[in-house]
Amino acid sequence: MSEQTYMVTGANGQLGQLVIAALRARVAPGQIIGLVRRPEDAAALEAQGLGARLGDYDDVDSLTAAFAGVDRLLLISGSAVGQRARQHGNVVAAAKAAGVGFIAYTSILNAQGSAMALAAEHKATETMIAESGIAHSFLRNGWYSENLLASLDTDLSLGKHFGAAGAGRFSTAPRHDYAEAAAVVLAGSGHAGKTYELAGDASVTLADFAALLSQASGKPVAYVDMPEVDYAAALIGAGLPEGFAKILADSDAQAAKGALYNASHTLSALIGHPTEPMAETIARALA
Repeated sequence: MSEQTYMVTGANGQLGQLVIAALRARVAPGQIIGLVRRPEDAAALEAQGLGARLGDYDDVDSLTAAFAGVDRLLLISGSAVGQRARQHGNVVAAAKAAGVGFIAYTSILNAQGSAMALAAEHKATETMIAESGIAHSFLRNGWYSENLLASLDTDLSLGKHFGAAGAGRFSTAPRHDYAEAAAVVLAGSGHAGKTYELAGDASVTLADFAALLSQASGKPVAYVDMPEVDYAAALIGAGLPEGFAKILADSDAQAAKGALYNASHTLSALIGHPTEPMAETIARALA
């Protein structure tokens, strides 16, 4: 019996690179295949002794060819918000046509019950995977700690962190913790049919985050809470596309209602160690 092959889509992305690093600790490099869109990214993977295939979420034929001989597939959700349900449908169709045996999918916390605008495409993707008949596992990732640090330079220069989450709590963990969980599920057994609600062990409000940032940087940073519509307008004014700005503002507004809080400790149980505290992630970002 030949060794199983493990494919990671979006292999050159922020999460994909971390998943591959975590996967290398569990299986031989020759069993790992990264799906990328550009030949230069494929060459970079091959230089590390990894397999590489070219494929695009918008091109079913390219995906079907890329998935040939793949046993276990990690579908990392695409970045084109608004296009993802269609793109992910292409991935699922190609995986079925190519005979992929297992799909793990990076979804969002409480996808089926979440009122977050971001959850809609994840919900649709989960349904498509479930209806495909392919064995699967859903990795419902909570908020990345790095999401709160996206405005780090601005926060420090203005002394303010803006948001619309009120006193809502974010159970965050850094990308590398979520990536490790994905590698555990992809390389392990007994995960088919499982849905994992993944989140950090500890939670913070945005006021807590601002206080931690102040402490770590030595510069005072205050949290400024805004109505959702005003926060969206501020993000648009800062140069974000309107659709994305509205989704970010909605995410904060839903976090105010508990959408990004989870105290199950499922993530730390899956990876076998505590998740990284926000203070450590901040220190790393400042360094």
